[in-house]
Amino acid sequence: MAKNKPDTESGDKTPHHNTGNEFWKYRSSHGRKPIFESPEQLWDAACEYFEWATKTTLKEKKLFMFQGEVIEGTVEHPRAFTIGALCLYLDISDQTFQDYGKRDDFIGIVEHIKQTIYQQKFSGAVAGLMNSNIIARDLKLKDTSEVDLNATGITFVNNYGGGKE
Repeated sequence: MAKNKPDTESGDKTPHHNTGNEFWKYRSSHGRKPIFESPEQLWDAACEYFEWATKTTLKEKKLFMFQGEVIEGTVEHPRAFTIGALCLYLDISDQTFQDYGKRDDFIGIVEHIKQTIYQQKFSGAVAGLMNSNIIARDLKLKDTSEVDLNATGITFVNNYGGGKE
């Protein structure tokens, strides 16, 4: 057996001399194995997250007035689906999720997951179940109006008799 190569016949992958800068060649694999090998596995895991988020509502303690008495109660609010929370639930980074979206076999399912998250937030905001201002910013929805400050030919009107140009 040559001293700079592993003994493949016995299964020994340990180099038998100082390999210097080439120790990485003796790894059994390069990089982490993908957690999800198929789009169906990713979708099933995302559905588990959706179910968990739906079941684990956010609880707010509030004081209510009932028949002249102050009563403490709990109000439940839906938990908004987010890509960040999905990634935490799946134990992957946001970048890993984005990388799945670049793979030809995963493009469709990643887009479906994103649309599911978008629609849940949008519907919750429209129904008043979630803070519409926060959701609108998150979904990049905005109401805009334009004012042209460089307009020419503006007519100023006063309430006492006519306009002036």
